[in-house]
Amino acid sequence: MARTRIHPLDHLVLPTRSLDAARARLNALGFVVAPTGIHPFGTENCCVFFTDGTYLEPLAIGDQQAAAKAIAEGNVFVARDRLYRESRGYEGFSAVVLGTDNADGDHERYVDAGLSAGDTLSFSRAFIDTAGKSDTASFKLAFASAHGQTDAFLFACQRINAPKVDRAALQAHPNGVDGIVEVIAISRAPAGQHRLISVAVNDPAADAQDGSFHLPNAVLTVLDAASFGARFAMPAGAPSELRFAAVVFSIRDIDVAASLLAANAIEHDMSGDDIIVQPAAGQGAAFIFREIQ
Repeated sequence: MARTRIHPLDHLVLPTRSLDAARARLNALGFVVAPTGIHPFGTENCCVFFTDGTYLEPLAIGDQQAAAKAIAEGNVFVARDRLYRESRGYEGFSAVVLGTDNADGDHERYVDAGLSAGDTLSFSRAFIDTAGKSDTASFKLAFASAHGQTDAFLFACQRINAPKVDRAALQAHPNGVDGIVEVIAISRAPAGQHRLISVAVNDPAADAQDGSFHLPNAVLTVLDAASFGARFAMPAGAPSELRFAAVVFSIRDIDVAASLLAANAIEHDMSGDDIIVQPAAGQGAAFIFREIQ
């Protein structure tokens, strides 16, 4: 992608106390979950990949000592994860991640705007597919956050080395999900978040109509608590300057998804073309499954 373009959605970070709990919950929701990935700084994940190139990253602390050491050494990713857990607890939705081909350039923009959350981070980890084939995934990250915010942050992710493995089996979800179409955040002052988001997504001219930012592959919407409650008929939770709260997935057949959820005893509500599942341990955010033809 060209450096001047608006950044696409890359993935979402969902803190959890236990990857086992996350895996069980996501399996019950009809997702295929990748094998555990180990970071070199104490965290670990079990990702859910989609055919549109986006993914979910349930994130747990696998090695407390290594995580503490990383924070002491200035690792922003681990430090922000700890801040989130201290503020919101061990289950939730902490970060929206944007795709970039120039993390260093994004870091410079964030610094110039007074919105940098800290130094860039480069790292590699092993990636294993369902057949057991392994390769190395390498990334460089640049972080953005408004001063004093603990409940949410955004970061740009440059994929330095994409692992040469077959993800087809990991993307064949029984619930029919093939991608993410919208991410919803809640704020006590939505307009106050527009500058942070426009800088993070590399769209300085963004005019967030109805609180929505249109990325190349998804929409990022910021609502106040009342608007969120009215739209999804669920409580917005404790007030916050900015908190990511819900994910809208595209599905092929609403009846298939609803039948799967019912068979797995997952409580859900039907609303037009949407199936709404409220947050739970291992899930972190409200999940909305939307039939899109």
